[in-house]
Amino acid sequence: MAASWLLGRAVTRKFSTAVSGSPQTQHGESWKLWRAITLFGAFPAIAVCMVNTYLKHQEEHHHPRPPFVKYDYLCIRTKAYPWGDGQRTLFHNPKKNPLPTGEFEEE
Repeated sequence: MAASWLLGRAVTRKFSTAVSGSPQTQHGESWKLWRAITLFGAFPAIAVCMVNTYLKHQEEHHHPRPPFVKYDYLCIRTKAYPWGDGQRTLFHNPKKNPLPTGEFEEE
């Protein structure tokens, strides 16, 4: 039991000290590589993603709204909301959310 522990300790010590023997000066210029990766890789990738998102958002405005289907389980009001006229939710958007009658306020 003790022999296996000593053998395991010797092997792990041999490999752990072998890796740490590299000189420190090797890593001194790595900041230039990471700066180049950031300037010429990350920032252009972010710009491409921003343009893609903007174009997808602009496409959204050109599609017509799908027709509202008034299902039985939608727009159930057992009592009026305590604000406004009682039909609109607290975060009601007149362009996106229909009233309980199935009509949109703005087209």
